[in-house]
Amino acid sequence: MRHGNRRLDIVLALGAAALTLVPWYRIDGGFFGLSWLSSFPMSKGSAPGLLQIASFGRIWILGAVVFLAIAAFARTIKDPAKRGAVLVAAGSLGLAFLTLQGLAIGFSGFTWSINERLFGTLADGQPSMGAGAVLLAFVFVLTLSFGLAERGFMKGDAFIVSCITSLIFLVGVFVFYPIGSMMVAALQDFDGSFNPDGFIKNMRDPGIWSLECLVGGSRCGVAWRTLFLAIMTATGSTILGLAFALVATRTRFPFKKGLRLLTVLPIITPPFVIGLALTLLFGRAGVVTETLSHWFGIEPGRWLYGMTGIWIAQVLSFTPISFLVLIGVVEGVSPSMEEASQTLRADRWRTFWKVSLPLMKPGLANAFLIGFIESMADFGNPLVLGGSHGVLSTEIFFAVVGSQNDPSRAAVLAVVLLCFTLSAFLAQRFWLAGKNFATVTGKGDSGAHIALPRSLSIGVHAIVIPWMIFTVVVYGMILVGGFVKTWGLDNTLTIDHYVRAFSVGIHNGQIAWTGVAWNSFWTTMEIALISAPLTAAVGLLTAYIIVRQKFAGRNLFEFALMMSFAIPGTVIGVSYIMAFNLPPLEMTGSALILIACFVFRNMPVGVRGGIAAMSQLDKSLDEASLTLRADSFRTIRKVVLPLLRPAITAALVYSFVRAITSISAVIFLVSAQYNMATSYIVGLVENGEYGVAIAYSSMLIVVMITVIAGFQLLVGERRLRRENRVAGQQKAQTLPLGQEKTA
Repeated sequence: MRHGNRRLDIVLALGAAALTLVPWYRIDGGFFGLSWLSSFPMSKGSAPGLLQIASFGRIWILGAVVFLAIAAFARTIKDPAKRGAVLVAAGSLGLAFLTLQGLAIGFSGFTWSINERLFGTLADGQPSMGAGAVLLAFVFVLTLSFGLAERGFMKGDAFIVSCITSLIFLVGVFVFYPIGSMMVAALQDFDGSFNPDGFIKNMRDPGIWSLECLVGGSRCGVAWRTLFLAIMTATGSTILGLAFALVATRTRFPFKKGLRLLTVLPIITPPFVIGLALTLLFGRAGVVTETLSHWFGIEPGRWLYGMTGIWIAQVLSFTPISFLVLIGVVEGVSPSMEEASQTLRADRWRTFWKVSLPLMKPGLANAFLIGFIESMADFGNPLVLGGSHGVLSTEIFFAVVGSQNDPSRAAVLAVVLLCFTLSAFLAQRFWLAGKNFATVTGKGDSGAHIALPRSLSIGVHAIVIPWMIFTVVVYGMILVGGFVKTWGLDNTLTIDHYVRAFSVGIHNGQIAWTGVAWNSFWTTMEIALISAPLTAAVGLLTAYIIVRQKFAGRNLFEFALMMSFAIPGTVIGVSYIMAFNLPPLEMTGSALILIACFVFRNMPVGVRGGIAAMSQLDKSLDEASLTLRADSFRTIRKVVLPLLRPAITAALVYSFVRAITSISAVIFLVSAQYNMATSYIVGLVENGEYGVAIAYSSMLIVVMITVIAGFQLLVGERRLRRENRVAGQQKAQTLPLGQEKTA
């Protein structure tokens, strides 16, 4: 009772502060710029909520005050059930009221004609919500959460309930609201009236659904072309990722550190660079093409520009994601189960096929799903290598920014893509349904992983070694490209590109960043370092809730999280512009919209990786902690997180890298003040400054490798009470379960 009252008192105090101590509306110079302090609280632009009501006639804010007062009144009710009911009502109605008044009243007055007919014309409107309104919205979310906990939801665990409601609220604001805004616009005419003709016309377009390729035609519709490419990419990246994970954990391969570096390189490469490197190698005037033509008389062709080239680039780009997901799962397979299989006279191949591989199913399914969705949403590789073979993501881009200017077509293509990705998600759920993959329990599990079957070991080495050589060649071309005068034409060595991009001088005794790339570089690092921990934290917390908690709507909640990952970045960028360019939330041109886009675009990777890893953690670990009277927060911090270190590292690495290398959504959201590295590189490529673009990309790769190493050092390694080396090697000293070895 005392703990519940203390939590509620803190939340009510935050609500009072939201109405009295901070500006209610958005500050043009930014809240954290603190320029509003000079005119606070009497200025109309920076006044808090209560003064907006009393001094500036914005009486509609009074509704929020009333609902906060009802929540304060609930503090005096002794019966927990009644107090919970009042808190639920105050929180939900207060949040609904804030949302409706924000949507209904714009800069010049009512935004809906029905309101003008009911209430008359407003003399004055309102700007977008600011710090005060946003803080009060979160107060109402927490009030609702505490009320549900008082009424016994999730066994009265206020922390878990608050996490669930907060995540639902954030997903609603940053996923459903922008996508819904774009869909509504697709069903409207230019004057805002309802007109679905464009949507229906595009849905019937044979260019989307044509199956001519099955009856001897030249090509399939863009939907089937994209689906086939996604299946091939997901299959290739999953097989390669598993091969890399097996070589890294189950063999005596002598270059494991180099292997891990090469698997990370493609994922930390800025967009267009892999496509340009492949063009330099295999294009009509590429090094390999000209060599084959000179030696064997093979006529140069355009085979690279189409589905084959896109597939090679996507497999090269997305295999590292599969590797990051699978390596923790491969390490987590119990050696005792493999030893038990061999004790029953099964050979190594049968043990791997019947015991080890089935226990890797969560990782394989998640790696395939991520590869499938990544291929569906990929924008950079198809843009460079697609030629006339467009895919859904590029078709959406040209429907939005090209001469078509057809938001209805973009919406139809986005719906088609979403149906494909959600179908893959359902298939994955069906495959894993009803199966238990827990191999990490509270019991000791000593032993060593068995060696791979000889034929399998030869097979994975035959896959990994050529791919490593191919990756080295591709990145060798990238490295050389930054030191030649004109990439592919004039191969004179020079460092002018690096000097132009990253020169440093001394001006008035101070360091001056004179290179043209420094502004976008520092902006990119700042936003990436802020968004990466947020993405990892939200993703892994969501994974814990999905795997460990049961509540109504859990499956729908998981679907909602996948939406931001399933929809191409071009659609995300356009929908954010349409949703957050006007009240109630105006964030365009700010760093906040970029951070929000990165967090909710990349969060599903942390979720899927966390789900795959947590599927191997027995629930008895959580239950033992809770039985010993630890709350959910302490259980997560002390028991679950130390066993999820591979998933934490994967989430941090991926979210940080994607914040730097994303282009499809970023290109719509950057501004003059907040220009990201990828957008700047695209501008360089468009201007034909390939050398500077490659130099900038090379510098980003070096920086990302350094930061990734720092993440791994900070997080450390999971160390289970068993020996994870191949049988036959000298056993090392092991640590008890839960005790961690840092890198």
